[in-house]
Amino acid sequence: MQLENSFAVSAPPERVFAYLLDVNKVVGCVPGAQLSEVVDPTTFKGNVKIKVGPVTVTYNGTARITDRDDAGHTATLTAEGRETTGPGSARATAQMRVHTAGEGSTVEIVTEYHVTGRVAQFGRSVIPDVSRRLVQEMARCIQANLEASEDPIEDDVAAAVARASTAPATPAPQAAREISVFALLAHLISVRIRRLFGRKSA
Repeated sequence: MQLENSFAVSAPPERVFAYLLDVNKVVGCVPGAQLSEVVDPTTFKGNVKIKVGPVTVTYNGTARITDRDDAGHTATLTAEGRETTGPGSARATAQMRVHTAGEGSTVEIVTEYHVTGRVAQFGRSVIPDVSRRLVQEMARCIQANLEASEDPIEDDVAAAVARASTAPATPAPQAAREISVFALLAHLISVRIRRLFGRKSA
């Protein structure tokens, strides 16, 4: 299945692009995500927690930057993971492009993904809506963090880790708010019911 999302950020493309590929910074803007290991500058391990009604599913997995063009501000990322308490799995390939839009930037992300297990059984029909909500939350967080700090973005992961170990404490950056699939599903159902009764009364 393919998803297409985009969002605007009030910052130049080179700054936005570098931020998006700095895993130590951007992971805090992905709802439910935690970074566990930086294997090398293009390979990362971590987990993502997703709430589906009363059930919480956590995926452990690996993400890689498989292609990166700093001049063109494009990149391709792949990720795969497995449920920690079940047989389900997820894998995805995302193509990202950052380009100038007025005085800021627009980020375009096209994702091909495949999900099995409990999330696929319960939430396949709402995955596009969940994806849009997740991207909106990411955009809010990224925008807030870029506006809060004018420090240069470090696009060398190893150097960023070394610098963080000696740098003085700084105010905590914005973090992504948790997204509930159940709450979103309930909202979508209520919207569709209102539309149905609206058509009948017309």
